[in-house]
Amino acid sequence: MDVLQLQKQFIDYKTSLYHEGFLDEQFTQLQELQDENNPDFVVEVVSLFFEDSERLLNELTKALEHQSIDFKRVDAHVHQWKGSSSSIGAQRVQKVCIAFRNDCEEQNVEGCLKCLQQVKHEYSLVKTKLETMFQLEQQILTAGGSIPV
Repeated sequence: MDVLQLQKQFIDYKTSLYHEGFLDEQFTQLQELQDENNPDFVVEVVSLFFEDSERLLNELTKALEHQSIDFKRVDAHVHQWKGSSSSIGAQRVQKVCIAFRNDCEEQNVEGCLKCLQQVKHEYSLVKTKLETMFQLEQQILTAGGSIPV
């Protein structure tokens, strides 16, 4: 595949991530912070989000398995995840976190368990989508092209 085809594919793919609600303007702002002095900025920030998300998923899963659930602790984890997803523009993860926090506030065990499954699903989707986008970027660079803005 030539560079122009890869660039078009990249633009179409990235556009679909916004249209499908996976990403919002915060991701665009994150990309604007990247420059030639720090060409891997977005990948590094998103990788930190992935690491943090995996840790928070494990913590939430453990916390919700206990007989007596510490809803304040669960809410603190969800609050942190909401913030980190918001900071990279992972809109669908952030929206589930908002509902999750409401269920924590109401101490709704069933609602929390349902939100845990939803947030796992949304996180998995956005992770796969962003990894695919980063792979497309690498293919463009390897082919000698530049990443379209």
